[in-house]
Formats: sequence, structure tokens, C-alpha cells
Amino acid sequence: MNNELLVFAGSSNPALADEICTQLGVERSGLGLSRFSNDNLSVQIMANVRERDVFVVQAFTEPASDRIMELLVTLDALRSASAKRITAVIPYYSYARSDKKDAPRISIAGRLIADLLKTAGADRVLTMDLHAEQVHGFFSMPVDHLTAIPIVAAHVAETCDMANSVVVATDAGGAKRAGKFASQLELPLAIIDKRRISDTEVRQGSVVGDVDGKDCIVFEDEISTGGTLVETARTLKSSGAGRVIAGATHGVLVGESVERLEAAPIESLIVTNTVHVPDAKRIDKLTVLSIASLMAQAIRRIHTGESVGELFSPR
Repeated sequence: MNNELLVFAGSSNPALADEICTQLGVERSGLGLSRFSNDNLSVQIMANVRERDVFVVQAFTEPASDRIMELLVTLDALRSASAKRITAVIPYYSYARSDKKDAPRISIAGRLIADLLKTAGADRVLTMDLHAEQVHGFFSMPVDHLTAIPIVAAHVAETCDMANSVVVATDAGGAKRAGKFASQLELPLAIIDKRRISDTEVRQGSVVGDVDGKDCIVFEDEISTGGTLVETARTLKSSGAGRVIAGATHGVLVGESVERLEAAPIESLIVTNTVHVPDAKRIDKLTVLSIASLMAQAIRRIHTGESVGELFSPR
């Protein structure tokens, strides 16, 4: 067996894949993507993968269905080409939001996608900050679940006054995640009572915790429409908060979210590059941090059989 690992990338975020390859000291292997006249997808592996340890980087970004299909066909092509082990590197697993049956006659699509990845040929999955931790259990293969909390927290610690700050969870469901973020910064935690009216509309009530005169650091797993963050900022301001800083792992930023966030009483926004943020959406208050080094370290450890969990162990 050739012990050199190979990294391929789908079309969702080739820039991140190239950063990961630079950190690993390898060149990104070629992938031929094309469409037939009937719109069917064709994928050709442009390197010899026989008996090789292969990693495929593909985030489930818009258009998510196309990205997923592209990954599934690529996994199948790699399996057919006799790759020894195939790891699906999914920085953003969007269907983690479909984690439970909260209405009649609906699919738990997060589990369905996990099953499809296995069927297509994935031997393991490497992902980051799933919307719901229980989604980890949907997979019938090993999953390495990374978090960007230390990366975002380190940036916040360098740019904010930790002596007069509090971390805020936008609702009770996000309290565990925000609590980990608060622990990283050794800050207290406040929680906002939230009711979701629809996928794009939320209604918030009172703040549980002391935010009066304090800089509030809101942390979420993702920023999609921006509706929750905007309402959170308004609620905090009406409760006497000072500056409002918002951080998230996944800057999905769909539709008019950028315009909505730019007009909101939020001083700065921090996301990572799990999702590609085009220049048109990079407003002045937005900072994009790279998770390429962390992803590369995890890939290297998977390849060599070392512990991935030790990346987050206290030193």
C-alpha cells in the first residue's frame, strides 16, 4: 500500500481544500466534473487511488442537493477505483438541522443523508459543529466531529474586553454550545427566551442573566438568514447591553441576510470558512477565520491512526 494520502475536492469550497492541502504539504488531486446533455452528473477520478487513503472535501452549501449528489457520485467512483479507505470531509453538514420528527409525515433527512453516504462508499466522516449533536448517532460508520469554538474564542479574546463581557445563547437549545464557548473564555452565560415562528421568523422575550452595561458575545453554530441574530441584538440592546459581537462556525448567509446583519446593532461578526463567503458578502464588520489548519491536523491524525480527540485536550 502507498502510504501517501490523497485529497480531492468537490465544487463547494475548493479554496478551503487548497488551504488544507497546503497545511498537509500535498497537492490536491484532480476530479473531473461534467454534465451530460440530460443534466446527469459525471465524475471522473483523475489520479490512481488503488489501495490509497483518500479524503474528499465537500460542504453541503447552496445548492445543497447538487453538492450532496456530487459527493455521492464521487464516493462511488472512488470505491469503484479500489481506494483502500474513503473519508468524506464535510465541513458543513446542512442536513443536521433535520434531526427529529417535529411535524407529521416528514423525513428525518439528516439520517437519510448519513445512510446515503455509507451506501455510496464512505468509510468514515470528518465534520465540524453539527447543528444537533445527536446527528452524530445517525451514522453507521466512524465520525470525527470537530469544533471551531477554540478558533473563534481565541479571536474574541484578542479583540474584546474580557473583563466586562458575557456570552449569550440565543435560546435554550443553544445553551450547551454557548456554555462551552463561555467556558473557553471563562465568562458567564446568559440565555434569551426564544420562540421560532417559522424557518425565517423568530420571536424573542426576556433575557435570563445579567447583560446590563456589558459587552455581549453571541455564539451560534451557523448564521443563515440572520433573523435570530438580529432579534437577539435588539433584545440585548433593549436590556441595556453595551456592544454586541456575534460569532458562528458556519457563515451560510443566505438571501438578504448580509443586508439585514449590516443594519443590525451588531458591532462585529465572526465566522469561519467552512462555507465559502464570496467577496460580495464580506461587509466591513465581518471577519472570516480559517479552519484549514485544524482540518489538516485531523486528516493527518486519521491517516496515521492517532487520536483526533487529543486536538482538543488541555495542554
